[in-house]
Amino acid sequence: QVQVAESGGGLVQPGESLRLSCVISGGIYSINAMGWYRQAPGKERELVAATMGGDDAYYADSVKGRFTISRTRSEEPTYLQMNALKPEDTAMYYCRAFWGSVGPGGPTVGYDYWGPGTQVTVSS
Repeated sequence: QVQVAESGGGLVQPGESLRLSCVISGGIYSINAMGWYRQAPGKERELVAATMGGDDAYYADSVKGRFTISRTRSEEPTYLQMNALKPEDTAMYYCRAFWGSVGPGGPTVGYDYWGPGTQVTVSS
């Protein structure tokens, strides 16, 4: 069973940066892709970014140019670097570890595991 754990959330002011980390354990070689999602109060969970590693990644339009997802090896954390944060980025951020693929249209998921989430609040 794969366990997923996020960290790095917090309270920041608009324009500041945060880096979220996601660590997986247990059966890590059954995972070949990672994604970050977020859910704001009263809204549906939405995809933020996803990658299979390397330079290829998918980003939601709302975060392109501001957020960067990075993944190297299964043994290493997957990061979400968030720059120029806006109040509308406030949400619970979730890490999704999955077996599948990531293409121009987003992820295709075979099976997945989710973390409990980390809160990001952007407010002055």
